[in-house]
Amino acid sequence: MTRDLRIVPVPLGKATFLDSPRCDDLSTLESDVAILGVPYGYPYDMEGSTSASASAPAAIRAQSVRWAPYLTHYDYDFGSDIFAGREVRIVDCGDVAMTPGDFAGNSSATTSAVKAVLDRGAVPIVLGGDHAIPIPVFRAYEGRDSMVIVQLDQHIDWREERNGVSEGLSSTMRRAAEMPWVSGMAQIGLRAVGSARQGEVDDALAYGSVQIRAEDLHADGVAAVLERIPISDRYYITFDADALDVPIAPGVLTPGFGGITYYEASNLLRGLARKGKIVGYDIVEVVPSLDVANVTSHVCARLTLNLIGEMAHTGQIGR
Repeated sequence: MTRDLRIVPVPLGKATFLDSPRCDDLSTLESDVAILGVPYGYPYDMEGSTSASASAPAAIRAQSVRWAPYLTHYDYDFGSDIFAGREVRIVDCGDVAMTPGDFAGNSSATTSAVKAVLDRGAVPIVLGGDHAIPIPVFRAYEGRDSMVIVQLDQHIDWREERNGVSEGLSSTMRRAAEMPWVSGMAQIGLRAVGSARQGEVDDALAYGSVQIRAEDLHADGVAAVLERIPISDRYYITFDADALDVPIAPGVLTPGFGGITYYEASNLLRGLARKGKIVGYDIVEVVPSLDVANVTSHVCARLTLNLIGEMAHTGQIGR
């Protein structure tokens, strides 16, 4: 049997997400949800060949395993078991095969792998990697129905380029805005300062991005924020872990006080699944070397599980 060179399966003895079955060939994938690690980024200094978040997919997988024995137990947050009694097929497709330092090649490989997942009818759940990796993920949706992107993040990521790099983590949403199949976006959790200057903020607003500060989320509540998100049949969620408040997400490069709380994040994700179909999701910017007691990897694993659970509760996946 010829191995699928697009992916590197999770090695035996290493954790898969929720102890789910492994996939070693995307062309034969049979699942509702496909876990796909993208353990790289696009560094601005060009001195390193790997991302600070390269070990994050493995860390998130390892923390997810603690929930695997309880998927059929009563969950007070859901008022039932997490998957609403449905059989949900989750398959871990391992990591996109990458070559350190080959940023263009890694990007192309990511797009190819996500396209393969979509072609098999599964929803890609992508574990990054830094926030550059959603750019090639978004490209995989070309030729499909339009979608609204909802970004949970401390920053708007709207730079045209930074240090000569136009597809780095500071340019993610600007690149998304250039894609005809992206019909709108909302950016939630914004606070403090980042790479954006007044010009980038003006450009994002001129595009039509709905920008919601973390402070406004706290004051107005999740329900009000969900009302402000553009209406669509299809939503893609890109989740930068630095959107979360420092106590629950210390393991990021740019921790910022006043961030999104656990229940705000969970209710935003679940509310989006009730608002429309979730066609993809990524969680990025977890830095295990900066984490404290694996808190960041743990909360990101649980929030990802909560989204999958709500997709089951709304009948989008499972049977």
